Amino acid sequence: MTTLLFSHSACEGHIPDIGHPEGPVRLKAIREALSASEFDALERREAPRAEESQIALVHPGDYVQNLLRAVPGEGEGERALDADTILSPGSGEAALRAAGAVVAAVDAVMAGEADNAFCAVRPPGHHAEPDHAMGFCVFNNVAVGALHARAAHGLHRIAVVDFDVHHGNGTQAAFWGDPDLFYASTHQMPLFPGTGSARERGVNANIVNVPLPPGGGSEEFRQGMRDNIVPALTSFQPEFLFISAGFDAHAEDPLAGLNFTEDDYAWATQQLMALARSSCGGRLVSVLEGGYNPTALGRSVAAHVRVLMEG
Repeated sequence: MTTLLFSHSACEGHIPDIGHPEGPVRLKAIREALSASEFDALERREAPRAEESQIALVHPGDYVQNLLRAVPGEGEGERALDADTILSPGSGEAALRAAGAVVAAVDAVMAGEADNAFCAVRPPGHHAEPDHAMGFCVFNNVAVGALHARAAHGLHRIAVVDFDVHHGNGTQAAFWGDPDLFYASTHQMPLFPGTGSARERGVNANIVNVPLPPGGGSEEFRQGMRDNIVPALTSFQPEFLFISAGFDAHAEDPLAGLNFTEDDYAWATQQLMALARSSCGGRLVSVLEGGYNPTALGRSVAAHVRVLMEG
């Protein structure tokens, strides 16, 4: 099993402000965790910049240009898009590389250069709606990758499964009206951003939300995956599968109240890889979303990538 790791040092140049939970230390923790000898077989590639036309598959009109123009110049400090989403001078380059990593990962997997890929990038993306950034997210990286798979490779049925502790409202909004795009999410509720009710079903039931109660853990997560997401995903039969891999449902994460462990992330990865093998020849790309305790994040990513490499 060949697994690619896409990242770029520019993704550490996005520095929202001192004390912001979505900081460069997240990627440093992942880099350290994946430096262990068991990950020597990972093929590591630098993420290219996404082209504006690729991002425009999700974010229409002048969104990309207006956002990049909002990035402050060197020495200008930070600029807030909202209370949580803050741009620094390095944010534009980081955001282009984050989206570009997913595009490149799709191309590599489709070309047979690897079985799957993990994109260790930031800023994250799943809260970014087609017409605005929010929730630490600038461009919706996984949605860009999904629509690139369709536009560049002629695929039709694309699926994203999201196990971040927060609901991916941006991905849901981008997929809502297209029955050939499937989005499934486990997430804590109530919690930011307030979306993700099980009643939110999209067109032709292409949205599957599994809200979990505060304090929920392995049992609730695995039951939701087994009873709701895996059957719906099996019925959908995707031609390409993406994971929005947020690790902030971990018991040690400070931003929410679920109690996942590294074993839960390994188990979920195994389930999704089995589905990918049966449906789409194993084609799978995983994209980093949340995870705000650096130590727990590093351990969780290691557990996730270990399974990707084992196949």
